[in-house]
Amino acid sequence: MPPILLHLIPASLYAGLSVWFWHNCSQAADPKSRQNMTPYERIVLLAALAVHGIALHRALFPGEEMRFGFGVALSLMVWLAICFYWVETLYTRLGGLHALAMPAGAVASLIPALFPGQHVLANAGSPAFRVHFIIAMLAYSLFTLAALHAMLMAFAERRLHDARLSRILSTLPPLLTMEALLFRLIGIAFVLLTFTLASGVMFSESLFGTAFRVDHKTVFAVVSWLLFGALLTGRRLRGWRGRIALRWTLAGFVALMLAYVGSRFVIEVLLHRAS
Repeated sequence: MPPILLHLIPASLYAGLSVWFWHNCSQAADPKSRQNMTPYERIVLLAALAVHGIALHRALFPGEEMRFGFGVALSLMVWLAICFYWVETLYTRLGGLHALAMPAGAVASLIPALFPGQHVLANAGSPAFRVHFIIAMLAYSLFTLAALHAMLMAFAERRLHDARLSRILSTLPPLLTMEALLFRLIGIAFVLLTFTLASGVMFSESLFGTAFRVDHKTVFAVVSWLLFGALLTGRRLRGWRGRIALRWTLAGFVALMLAYVGSRFVIEVLLHRAS
């Protein structure tokens, strides 16, 4: 299969599902009656995820080396986030969130084709590095899903206060349910980010082939860890919620994106360099 098709097929499936969900929500007599995916919709999304995953594998491993540029990093984070989302729909009614996740998937599946990147990861064959890499990507993807979730909550809350809740937004779960899901995502992601930072500090030489050093990626990652740690502490001790929680979530996510994706974007897209 031509490489471009591996990007166009999932993008088309994601886009088709997005149009389908928006149409169903806008046409249903009772929007709340369509709060979860049908088996058919779930299979189509699973197919999109499968082809998207194959495309990512080919982009990550074009040969014996491992390449991980800006486009692949962003696409991988969104892909993992939608995988978590797909699993979450098995246990939680997430109507209204479908129309947000699908466009993100469509864009993310095309980004590696537009920005393939040439950055080769050193020590990619090391088992320790691969464990570190997987944990880091899981943390990034959960924080990505949490950030998308937080933005939708902020928009829905504002429309609710203005008494202008649209038919699409009326299919969302209650805000308290969404808030509980948000903190569950952040809590799991925070633990994974803690393992990522700890392993990077303690085993830097075996993971990356160099002694530990403080650079911009480390600084932004630690800042993100502190922001999310403060958010979880504030939630537990002071009951932080609502707009305060949403602002801390987005601030932590921005810092985390600057740690790797932002720097790769500057190097590859703005400066046109491989490393």
